[in-house]
Amino acid sequence: MSFYSIAGTITTVVSFVAFIAIVAWAWSAKRRKAFDEAANAPFALPDDAAPSAAASEQQSAERRS
Repeated sequence: MSFYSIAGTITTVVSFVAFIAIVAWAWSAKRRKAFDEAANAPFALPDDAAPSAAASEQQSAERRS
């Protein structure tokens, strides 16, 4: 076996082990709360604010004219 064959095999095995470790970390029960909070973060933002009084008055004035 050549050096490149052994290096390729080691790289493949290390990459596979890293992939399995990342999947295990992502699906672990300890991370569930943090991932659930991150998934719901966009919904925690306030809705668009109501138009200000000045904008409402301007729109009313435009309608009257």
